[in-house]
Amino acid sequence: MTRFSYAEYIALFRSSDTKRNSSAQKSTSSSGRAADRDDAPTDPSEMICAVRRAHVQPVSEACDSDDWTALHEAAHRGQTHCVQALLKDPRVCVDKRTLQEQTPLLLAVHGRHLDCVRSLLEAGADPDINNKNKETPLYKACEQECISTVRLLLAFGATVNQRCYRGCTALHEAARRDNAELCETLLQARAAVDARNADDVTPAIEAARHGRTQTLAYLIRNGAGVNVQTCDGNTALTEACRHGHGETVKLLLKHHADANRATAAGLLPLHIASQHGHKEIVSLLLPITSRARIRQSGISPLHLAAEHDRQLVMSLLIESGFDVNSKLSHERSARYHDRRVSALFCAVAARNTQAAAVLLKAGADPNVDPFSPLLLAARHGCLKTVAVLVEHGAHVNARPPGPTAGFPAVLLYAHQLDVLQYLLDNGCDAQACFTCDRRHSEEDANFRSHASQRNTSCTKTELQFCDWISSSCWRHSAGQFIDLLLDYVGNVQLCSRIRDLLLDKQEWTSIKEKTSSPRALMHLCRLKIREQLGTQRLRSVHSLPLPDRMLRYLSSRSSSRSCSIPHFHGHAAFAASACV
Repeated sequence: MTRFSYAEYIALFRSSDTKRNSSAQKSTSSSGRAADRDDAPTDPSEMICAVRRAHVQPVSEACDSDDWTALHEAAHRGQTHCVQALLKDPRVCVDKRTLQEQTPLLLAVHGRHLDCVRSLLEAGADPDINNKNKETPLYKACEQECISTVRLLLAFGATVNQRCYRGCTALHEAARRDNAELCETLLQARAAVDARNADDVTPAIEAARHGRTQTLAYLIRNGAGVNVQTCDGNTALTEACRHGHGETVKLLLKHHADANRATAAGLLPLHIASQHGHKEIVSLLLPITSRARIRQSGISPLHLAAEHDRQLVMSLLIESGFDVNSKLSHERSARYHDRRVSALFCAVAARNTQAAAVLLKAGADPNVDPFSPLLLAARHGCLKTVAVLVEHGAHVNARPPGPTAGFPAVLLYAHQLDVLQYLLDNGCDAQACFTCDRRHSEEDANFRSHASQRNTSCTKTELQFCDWISSSCWRHSAGQFIDLLLDYVGNVQLCSRIRDLLLDKQEWTSIKEKTSSPRALMHLCRLKIREQLGTQRLRSVHSLPLPDRMLRYLSSRSSSRSCSIPHFHGHAAFAASACV
């Protein structure tokens, strides 16, 4: 084999330049003389430049790195004749790596330069040397979907089951690319059909995850396991359900995929499909999913559909007989700090008003959770959700678990006046806010402090409204808050703490008038009638067989203007007696 120096290669590549000047000729002859000495030093960058001049494409910045040789450049650009010329020099390392651990073979494969690949392999390039990500030339060829390169690499002994840094084999990549021909070639080379990556994902699961139905069918025909599970307990069916690949689900069910095999989280494929809103897949799974296995999972598909606002799936599940009042198991409920149990609570917690309405219309009970969904909706400030819950029987005076307050708990969570007014219109007990009979003097405060020190084992008393309003987020708008509350109570007196809080508020004049005894008879009659109606009938007050003017009177708020309405006392007395 003829031995060439780098200088001779440079002369070879420069011979194609037609416009060489005299200085270039001198450089060439000088280099030729230097070639007579085996140890003649040559700048590698000159060789790279020569390779570049053999091709008209722009030069990448990476070519100037010391680790990037002329052979890398030629392989990268697909300069087969340059590759062949360089490989004749025994000093050229065919498997030299760049900083990214790329060999010339890997670069040629990545560029789809088949002739360069063949030349490198014939020169002894190792087909199994991987890059920094542990990706081999075979893996890269599958990524490029270049069947000719794959066959060539296999012919030169490439390891078919070598793994990348994620543990994936070439067959994983072929399956993900939906290339059945690649899969066939790899399987003929004895690729492991159920090879697992770092997450125990097989090529079949990879195909199902991406909806590669034809490739999946081919893998199954060649022995791929249909019910193999990943480290998270997912199967090919689970992945197809998650990503909404209906045709893939049909194929898997045709090949006896187990619809009752749960994931590590205890969820069945029906749960997964419901959570992601794939109605067609849900309809496929409903007839073959065991209701007993669903009960064992501790959660209904309705919970997941409601939480993720999948209204069409919810309607389908309800039509199929799923109980809208089914509860989470104790173990699943304990995972939530609010200890929720119902699908309705899941919908309200996710602020899915329409999903909540679907459940309520189907008969969901709004009062089964330890923490009422109404309190949560009031905290969110969503009047529409509050209204739909109240209309379907949510208790406006519900109490949360734990320490209690001496006034309606919903006031602790209602941070908007429109929500507060709606709750008061529908039976929220405003009277309980003005039952404080304590004197908030300095002496009393000292007395309570000393008493507390003497008896530290005494139980905590109920939180009083005056204490809460003085320290809550309503402190700065306490005037509006209390002015509204007074429209729903009769004769009350404000304790000293509330009075001191309100003295500098602009609503003080109105509040002072409303707390002056006695209140207007018109207002007291309204309260009495509403009290007799009760909170349940109060919601349908407009359907009562009463004159329109009477209905407007019952629905309006208290004000000094109410007293100017003439000839109402008879109607009020009549309605009050009728409701008793």
